[in-house]
Amino acid sequence: MLEKEKEALAKRIAGEITLSSDPGKTMRKWREIFGISQTELADYLGVSSSVISDYEGGRRKSPGASTIRKFVEALIEIDEKRGGNVIRAFSKTIEGELPTDAILDIREFAVPVPIRAVVEAVKGEVAANHDLLDRKIYGYTVVDSIRAILEMSSEEFLKLYGWTTERALVFTKVTTGRSPMIAVRVQGLKPAVIVLHGVKRLDELAVKLAERERIPLVVSKASNENELINGLRKLVEKTEKEF
Repeated sequence: MLEKEKEALAKRIAGEITLSSDPGKTMRKWREIFGISQTELADYLGVSSSVISDYEGGRRKSPGASTIRKFVEALIEIDEKRGGNVIRAFSKTIEGELPTDAILDIREFAVPVPIRAVVEAVKGEVAANHDLLDRKIYGYTVVDSIRAILEMSSEEFLKLYGWTTERALVFTKVTTGRSPMIAVRVQGLKPAVIVLHGVKRLDELAVKLAERERIPLVVSKASNENELINGLRKLVEKTEKEF
């Protein structure tokens, strides 16, 4: 299944860990992108969960090539057994194609960033759940809200999440914010933060839904979509430099 994609993904993960100034943090990032718990990974590798915890926390020396290889193989094999969702998502990115026309931009951060960094990047104002801004996320998706709501099937809507739901969903061409929030709630998968761009008057129901779902809701004041996307891409570049 997707042998070339698996090989490319494995090389990317191994390369990031090997070159990282904090290999443990990078291992944790990829484990969480795959949605695998420390316990599940440890069981698969035949080690105690404390070993995984020690690597991720920097309490063990940097992993050697053999450890990195086993770690990467375990992530990919576990994902395959689950249906290969992460591998498939990665295949779209290496093809250079967006999985749906509704998606204007989709990127992953080199290292996790707090939601507050995204708020700054989009020139945002927080409308709900200020207390969750320190939560770390791994990427973002910018989507044309009109196309997403009117044209996308449930299966296509799930592609908005890229490799992980721990990301920002950024909706453009928004008038009140009600429709995007309802769409997210109906789909049943919650992003880590929702950003609305183009809001003329924020609907109270949108705020209430965000509060109920415990999703930070941010209104971007970027002057246009280009400024919005450029701000997010600069944040990606910043994480790459830190990495």
